[in-house]
Amino acid sequence: MGLEIVLNDITEGAKADVRRIGEEADAASLQIIGEARQASKEALGSRLLEVEEKLEQQRQQVLSSANLEVKRIVLNKRKALLDQVYDQALDKIENLPASENEKYLKTLIKNHEKGGHKIYSNEKSAELVQKNSKLEYGGNIDCVGGIVIENKDGTVRLDFTYDLILKTVYDRSLKSISDILNG
Repeated sequence: MGLEIVLNDITEGAKADVRRIGEEADAASLQIIGEARQASKEALGSRLLEVEEKLEQQRQQVLSSANLEVKRIVLNKRKALLDQVYDQALDKIENLPASENEKYLKTLIKNHEKGGHKIYSNEKSAELVQKNSKLEYGGNIDCVGGIVIENKDGTVRLDFTYDLILKTVYDRSLKSISDILNG
């Protein structure tokens, strides 16, 4: 009987140890599984955050590209409109009534002939320019209208042709529009 009690005690002790070890193993495995799940959630959250950031960057790039494309289209439309207005203005200047052309030429001659030696104009305005200027008539030039004044030795030419005046205004307008569009 004594041996049986000792054997029983050992068996009960062993069973208790097995239960305790099993419970510890279960607890440890639950803890490991919990930590693994948490790590997985954190990794997934981190990855999800990375994906969201990349999507936002791509969205910003698409928006920037679209904005640039819109600005380019608007600029091209405005330039086309300016070109059309330029062509219409040039046509209008070419077909100025004689009285208006004479008035403009007289003003140009009066304001700019001082210090000049020769004066040039287009063929259409030659007679009018010669009549209104004290300068030597240098000949015809290819222009829509206006005058060119040259000094005595021919080193300085002042261009007051309608073509150049219109081109200067046109270029200035393009610059202003470009400045407005580009901020």
